Amino acid sequence: MRFIVGRRGGQTGADAADETFTTLAGLLKRGNSYAHAASALILVCADEGEDERTARYAAVDAGAAIAQLTIEAVSRGLIAHPMAGFDVERPAAFGVPDGVRPFAVVALGHLGDYATADEAIAERDSRPRERLALEQVAFTGRWGNPL
Repeated sequence: MRFIVGRRGGQTGADAADETFTTLAGLLKRGNSYAHAASALILVCADEGEDERTARYAAVDAGAAIAQLTIEAVSRGLIAHPMAGFDVERPAAFGVPDGVRPFAVVALGHLGDYATADEAIAERDSRPRERLALEQVAFTGRWGNPL
């Protein structure tokens, strides 16, 4: 696992962003525009190795790293929001070598104020969360046979 970290705020001022943050923010798809207000943006990359087995483990490792980052963030009173909506071709700007795949960008920071948020984002976030029932996602014996 390797991480490219861009920071906003801190010693350079509340809204100032370093060049890495600005470049990472530019990779994000339009639906992730709220992430520009994060304190940090983190590009999560994993070496896909020489064979299919190693490549499969890279995805598992990336997911585990993101989960651990999220748990640590929450334990410190922060929010971590992983996003797959980014231009996967452009991380070459960071010198990401061949064979290393960028899996996600994680926005890290404090929850923003909905009073100053984009109206569409505030409305989307206020909707009730709907999840599939356990019977629709967990099976036993065969695919589709509810647990």
